[in-house]
Amino acid sequence: MIQRDAHLKISGGGMGDDIGFLDMEGVRTAVEWARREGWNPGLGDAEAFAAQDPEGFLGLKVDGELAATISLVNYGASFGFLGFYICRPDQRGKGLGLALWNAALALKPARTIGLDGVTAQQDNYRKTGFVLAHANFRHGGLKPDGYAQSDRSLSALSAADAAAIDRFEQRHRLFPASRLKFLAAWLRHDALALMRDGEIVGYGVVRPAHEGWKVGPLFAQDVGDADIILRGLLTRVPDGMIFLDTPGTNRAAVDLALSLRLQPMFETARMYRGPAPEIDTAKVFGITSFELG
Repeated sequence: MIQRDAHLKISGGGMGDDIGFLDMEGVRTAVEWARREGWNPGLGDAEAFAAQDPEGFLGLKVDGELAATISLVNYGASFGFLGFYICRPDQRGKGLGLALWNAALALKPARTIGLDGVTAQQDNYRKTGFVLAHANFRHGGLKPDGYAQSDRSLSALSAADAAAIDRFEQRHRLFPASRLKFLAAWLRHDALALMRDGEIVGYGVVRPAHEGWKVGPLFAQDVGDADIILRGLLTRVPDGMIFLDTPGTNRAAVDLALSLRLQPMFETARMYRGPAPEIDTAKVFGITSFELG
């Protein structure tokens, strides 16, 4: 699972521990561990996450077996996002996670690094320089009856539209850095753009997860446009559970989720180490993912 010739000895490990970049099998293992921890990743997330940064996932092995994982996916030199910080239950309490955390930050530096962590771990993240920006909320519930509706102003997107969507995100300050490789993989899911006068004014993606369907991102100029895109996306999925992650700073996004009877499930802390990026969260009605920002 750890790539050949991609090892680094952990100083003071004492058990022959080593770390290295994960290959695709290792990335899939990290995603599976996240599922077991209750994060409900998408079925195709591993491939899309690895596409942006092939050396974005690291693992720590003990006695030849993967014991801990972390991802620090770089979007160029300016921005990175940390996730999949998981230690196998039988290996917890030994300091392995912290050793991997420190190694990842040393190996994968970026001017600004973001994360979405459980709120109980905020104090630990602060010790390594992370500062709270805002809360995020996962909402989930059954797809509402009669809500899904197509609209002629919606256009289907594909991987070929990645460059146009990347420019849209940067122009409207919806993501801190260009993420063209990620979008080329992400847009293979069901994706719709809201068009007005020939221009993209919002877009969204819905993808299958281990449980139900997840919407993200959902970017729009206002709640009315977000509603149109969300209605269109839900025409693409069968009845069942849907999930939408909203920034706590966008009350209209939270209210939209609640209006569909999607219930708050848990909260994360969005934190940054380094200068906090200027993201227009008033236009973020659905976060792309808690794992990659």
